[in-house]
Formats: sequence, structure tokens, C-alpha cells
Amino acid sequence: MNYEAGMFGRQERLEFTGEETPRRSRRWLWIAAAALVVFGILGIFMMRGAKPAEAPKEAAAKGGPGTNSQLPTVTVAVPGRQTVQTIVTGTGSLAARREMPVGVAGEGGLVTRVLVEPGSWVNKGAVLATVDRSVQAQTAESLAAQIRVAQADARLAQADLDRAQRLVANGFISKADIDRKTATRDQAAARVRVAQAQLSETQARNRRLDIRAPEAGLVLTRQVEPGQIVSSGSGVLFRMAMGGQVELRTQLAETDLQRVRAGAQAEVTPTGTTQTFKGQVWQVSPVIDPQTRQGIARVALSYDPALRPGGFATARIVAGAQTAVMLPQSAVQSDTEGNYVYTINAKNEAVRTPVTTGDVTEAGVTITSGLNGTERVVLTAGAFLNPGQKVIPNLQKLK
Repeated sequence: MNYEAGMFGRQERLEFTGEETPRRSRRWLWIAAAALVVFGILGIFMMRGAKPAEAPKEAAAKGGPGTNSQLPTVTVAVPGRQTVQTIVTGTGSLAARREMPVGVAGEGGLVTRVLVEPGSWVNKGAVLATVDRSVQAQTAESLAAQIRVAQADARLAQADLDRAQRLVANGFISKADIDRKTATRDQAAARVRVAQAQLSETQARNRRLDIRAPEAGLVLTRQVEPGQIVSSGSGVLFRMAMGGQVELRTQLAETDLQRVRAGAQAEVTPTGTTQTFKGQVWQVSPVIDPQTRQGIARVALSYDPALRPGGFATARIVAGAQTAVMLPQSAVQSDTEGNYVYTINAKNEAVRTPVTTGDVTEAGVTITSGLNGTERVVLTAGAFLNPGQKVIPNLQKLK
């Protein structure tokens, strides 16, 4: 019994062991395969994660595109040198360059006609208004009649003298009679000249009754009407611009006035229009107003209906020219140390360059010193750069 039992139990163990061993082997195989798959996946991810981190290092070591991707790109330009005009601007009022007040030159009287209106162009000596001359005309007629009487007496005296000179050879008339007749003839001729002079004087006075233009020009104002009584004390009846010439009396600051010279070219734009007129500075005030610290530059302009005396206008005066570097305002920076720009050297590094600025215009800023025009100047983003910083320059042309 014991032997059989023992044999039976051994057989069961052998049978049990023979069935379990293949199962456990397969289980471990599956576990090992799964572990290999997991480790493989982890290895792949680790390899992928290591490449981006190592790529910049390799690119940095080789100087490849990975380095440039980290550098800022800035816009640069080579400005060169150009002729820059110094422009002085100012404002002022338009006025007649030579204003002529016209009044009564003669005795005056009742105005019968006014022949011009403001804006009329007249020639020298043209009649602007007429004054009643009925009495003066009668006086002139009387003097003209006196001339005719004097001329008749002169002819008679000359005829008597001629007859006497023919008879003196025969002894009928003495030499003394000839002298008397000669004196009578001379007196008659003198009375003719006196009468003529009196008539000319009266005619001149009558012509002065008419109000005439002293020079050719443009009538600006009219202050007389028909029926008005005028005299030498009536004041100004008309105002004229001689030759129609107009000027702009522009107010300039003391520092600007020092740069303006007579003969400088100017452009004048009246208020309310975009039309520009060419002119020339013909006079610079020698006096500065102590209150405003300003002076007057007078710009001469040719006649044009759009230029109305009394109007307001602006002027751009060319005060000079110089050859200099011109940059846009965005290129110039400023701090406590002064004005500066950033230039890019041969190694594509930002270099802080101090500069001296001149006039600031719509075209840009004039650089009077610090640049020779051959540098690569940073046009924008200069405020975000540091000296020695590497950049990628993007070259552009200045307009």
C-alpha cells in the first residue's frame, strides 16, 4: 500500500510537472517579448528626443543654419552722400511790394465819374476818377482867346516894322522910329508867350483835377464815389500795387534769419490752396523784435490773381546747401550720451556709432558728422540692439 501510494503520488507529481513547465515557459517568453517591445519603444523615443538637442550643438560647431535661426534680422542700408538743401520755413502776410496811395493832387471838387474798380489793371497816367471842371474850362477858353488877341497884335507890329524898314532907305523914317517899331513888335510877341503860358498853366491845373495813376499797376482799394466832394485834405482815395508786384512778409526766428540772404529762392503757398508760387528774398530785416525775437524776410512775387494782399501764406526758403549723409528718423537713436546710430561691421556685429545731426526735414535727418556714407546703417530696430551683438543684415536701398 505504501509503495503503491508512493508511486502514485510520484506519478502525479511527474504528470503535474510535465504540464506546468511548458505553460510557464511560454508565459516568460511573452513577458520577455513585451519587455523587448517596451524597451525598443523607449529607445526610439530617447533617440528622437536626443536629436533635436544635439542638432543645435552640431550646427553650432559647424556654423550651419541652426546658428542663424537664433540671430535677429535687421534692415540696413548704405546711405551714401547727397546734396541737402537747408530749408527755412516761416509764415506771414501778403502785401503789395510797393504800395502807392493815390489822392487829390489839384484843387479838388465834385467827383463826376470813377472809372476803375479794385482788381483793375491800369497804365501809367490812366484816369481813375474825374472831377467837375466847368468853371476851369471857361477860364481856359478865356486864356485861349487872349492868346489869339496877342498873336494878332504881334502880327500887326511885325508888319509895321517891315514897312518901316523898306522906307528907311529913302529917308522917310528915322532910325529911332525903326527902334520903336522893333520894340513894339517884341512886346507883342512877349504878350503872346505870356498868354500861352497862362493857358498851359490853367490846362495843367485842369488835368490835375483828374485823379490819375502815378505808375502802371493793380488797383487794390477804392474809397471814392461819384458825387463826393474831394480836396487835397480828403486823404487816400485809391491804393495801388506798383507793377502788380506782391511780397510775403514772413516772420522768422532770430536763428533762422541769420541763415537767410537776399537773393535766396523761396516757395510761397497761400492759405487755403495747394498752389505754390516761386519767389525770391529781396530784403532781410536788419532789426530783431526784442519782444518776439523775430525778424522779417520779404519775399518778392510776380503778379498773379491768386496772390491777394492781406492774405496769409507760408514760405519755404532755401537758405543754403551742403553735401551730407541723409538718414530716416527711425535710424537715429538718442540717450544721455547723445545721438547715435548702429552700423554693421564685416563680422555682422552691431557697432554703436555717435553722430551729429543737422536739419530735420520730411526727407529725413541730416548727419553732419560721424558717418561717411559707406557704412551699413541699421534703419529700424536699433533700440533693441546691443553693441557687439551678431545680426543678420537685410540690405535695402534708401528712397
